[in-house]
Amino acid sequence: MTVPTSDPVAGPAQPDVTSAQVIAKAEAIAPMLVERQAETEERTHYPEDVHEEFRKAGFYRILVPRRYGGHELGIDTFMRVVLTLTRACPSTGWMYCLGHAHAHAVATLFEERAQDELFAGGDFICPATVVPSGTAERADGGWVLNGVWSYCSGAPYATHFMGHTLVPSPNGEPPRPLLFVAPRSTWERLDDWGASLGLKGSGSHSIAISGGFVPDRFTLDGHLSRLTVTAGTPGVELHGNPEYGGGPFSVMILEDAVLALGMAQGALDAYEELMSARTAPFSEGAPRTEDPDYQLWYGEAAAMIATGEAAFFNVVQQWRDACAEGPAAFTQERELRMALICREVVELCWRAVEGRLFPTAGSSSVRRGQRIERVWRDLSMLHSHAGVAVFLSTIAKREYTKARFGVG
Repeated sequence: MTVPTSDPVAGPAQPDVTSAQVIAKAEAIAPMLVERQAETEERTHYPEDVHEEFRKAGFYRILVPRRYGGHELGIDTFMRVVLTLTRACPSTGWMYCLGHAHAHAVATLFEERAQDELFAGGDFICPATVVPSGTAERADGGWVLNGVWSYCSGAPYATHFMGHTLVPSPNGEPPRPLLFVAPRSTWERLDDWGASLGLKGSGSHSIAISGGFVPDRFTLDGHLSRLTVTAGTPGVELHGNPEYGGGPFSVMILEDAVLALGMAQGALDAYEELMSARTAPFSEGAPRTEDPDYQLWYGEAAAMIATGEAAFFNVVQQWRDACAEGPAAFTQERELRMALICREVVELCWRAVEGRLFPTAGSSSVRRGQRIERVWRDLSMLHSHAGVAVFLSTIAKREYTKARFGVG
């Protein structure tokens, strides 16, 4: 079954919007997102009116260059908005984050003509997948794509889709990955999301392309996670903003960390409410706030999450510092070191929720639909994501050590 979606209509540009303003708007919207978590899960994505609130707030232009009517507010602002939304509703934060984040990759890696066309609508929502799928046949000036790409978080309101496929290599070598950006008119969203353990409302539907043409200017040879920027980027030359010379690989890893952090903060918020409202077992009716065990569990979880937050924003600053130095600063070793810090952020958040908050909240607080139960499911889903469970847990550690010691 496919769900047709009309091409989006761009809203008016607001180049005078500040970081403080969009962060404040996210904070104002957050309480409503908490209240509508169940609705979002049932719908499999956040509702149309929430999408409209995001659009009016300028969330879909945070990373879009000013040249195209965007706000160009940078990664720090984007991550703070993602954190606020995810703390309120993990599904909503996930769907928004993985929908808008790839505006940075497009603004960094693609040439001027492609950016002129891809950013023409102003708002930019572009889910991406990292697993190559489908087929591509060479056509005059581009590629004809066919296939289905799964786990396209952000698909319901997307303006574009960024995917990968494999194409023939010369001289009989193994096929090589091709990154492409497909405009909304070339694909359909499948109605196939919502049966997962967690993140049921993250809009992670599959995308199907049948005979869709993508011009060469919307493609790049290689895989997004392996494209380097050390030789310079079209984005720096075009926009004069050093953040458009920053490694897209690093941004992908920052997304994992900020989503885990937001979920853990939301779980701690829910636990705080239980601390004030519930009594401790075996205590003759004493409130949990006065119980030594609950004081310990809350303090341990709060410390882990606060440490994760400090580490996360430090690595965001490391990324920005590297941007200021220039694209050459984004060496493999430096990017992998950032990845390892993000791995520890995810682990701290997981240990706080899985080891402290969830098991001590009480069985009535982890029933279906309760906030801590939902966060546990959502964070479990993130923790099983290949980018976290495989890449950050094993590959990144080995590759960092090899890069550090110059081992081929």
